[in-house]
Amino acid sequence: MAFAWKASGMTYNRYLAIAARVVRRSLKEETRLQAEKRGEMDLRFAKWQNGKQGENKNLATANASAMAEHADQGQS
Repeated sequence: MAFAWKASGMTYNRYLAIAARVVRRSLKEETRLQAEKRGEMDLRFAKWQNGKQGENKNLATANASAMAEHADQGQS
Protein backbone atom coordinates (compact mmCIF):
# COMPACT_ATOMS: atom_id res chain seq x y z
CA MET A 1 0.00 0.00 0.00
CA ALA A 2 1.42 3.37 -1.00
CA PHE A 3 1.33 6.29 1.39
CA ALA A 4 -1.04 9.12 0.44
CA TRP A 5 1.75 11.71 0.30
CA LYS A 6 3.78 9.45 -1.97
CA ALA A 7 0.84 8.68 -4.24
CA SER A 8 0.16 12.42 -4.64
CA GLY A 9 3.74 13.01 -5.81
CA MET A 10 4.91 14.90 -2.70
CA THR A 11 8.21 14.39 -0.98
CA TYR A 12 8.19 13.33 2.65
CA ASN A 13 9.76 16.63 3.72
CA ARG A 14 7.03 18.60 1.94
CA TYR A 15 4.37 16.41 3.57
CA LEU A 16 5.88 17.07 7.02
CA ALA A 17 6.02 20.82 6.38
CA ILE A 18 2.34 20.90 5.41
CA ALA A 19 1.33 18.75 8.38
CA ALA A 20 3.30 20.94 10.79
CA ARG A 21 1.70 24.09 9.36
CA VAL A 22 -1.78 22.59 9.76
CA VAL A 23 -1.09 21.64 13.38
CA ARG A 24 0.33 25.10 14.19
CA ARG A 25 -2.72 26.82 12.65
CA SER A 26 -5.11 24.66 14.70
CA LEU A 27 -3.65 25.78 18.05
CA LYS A 28 -5.13 28.47 20.27
CA GLU A 29 -3.85 32.01 19.70
CA GLU A 30 -1.12 32.18 22.36
CA THR A 31 0.40 28.77 21.68
CA ARG A 32 -0.07 29.23 17.92
CA LEU A 33 2.12 32.33 17.92
CA GLN A 34 4.86 30.54 19.84
CA ALA A 35 4.69 27.54 17.51
CA GLU A 36 4.78 29.71 14.38
CA LYS A 37 7.95 31.40 15.61
CA ARG A 38 9.58 27.98 15.95
CA GLY A 39 8.51 27.15 12.40
CA GLU A 40 10.34 30.11 10.86
CA MET A 41 13.79 29.57 9.44
CA ASP A 42 16.57 32.06 9.05
CA LEU A 43 19.43 30.83 6.90
CA ARG A 44 22.75 32.58 7.15
CA PHE A 45 26.05 32.12 5.38
CA ALA A 46 29.57 33.49 5.58
CA LYS A 47 32.37 33.55 3.04
CA TRP A 48 35.69 32.20 4.25
CA GLN A 49 38.93 33.68 2.91
CA ASN A 50 42.46 32.80 4.01
CA GLY A 51 41.14 30.69 6.88
CA LYS A 52 39.02 33.50 8.36
CA GLN A 53 35.27 33.73 8.45
CA GLY A 54 33.74 36.76 6.82
CA GLU A 55 30.57 38.59 7.80
CA ASN A 56 27.43 36.50 8.44
CA LYS A 57 24.73 37.40 5.94
CA ASN A 58 21.06 36.50 5.69
CA LEU A 59 20.63 34.19 2.70
CA ALA A 60 17.24 35.59 1.61
CA THR A 61 18.47 39.20 1.74
CA ALA A 62 21.71 38.40 -0.09
CA ASN A 63 19.84 36.44 -2.74
CA ALA A 64 17.33 39.27 -3.31
CA SER A 65 20.08 41.87 -3.66
CA ALA A 66 22.05 39.64 -6.05
CA MET A 67 18.94 39.11 -8.18
CA ALA A 68 18.27 42.88 -8.28
CA GLU A 69 21.89 43.55 -9.22
CA HIS A 70 21.74 40.94 -11.95
CA ALA A 71 18.49 42.43 -13.31
CA ASP A 72 20.08 45.91 -13.36
CA GLN A 73 23.06 44.58 -15.33
CA GLY A 74 20.74 42.92 -17.84
CA GLN A 75 18.92 46.20 -18.52
CA SER A 76 22.12 48.18 -19.15
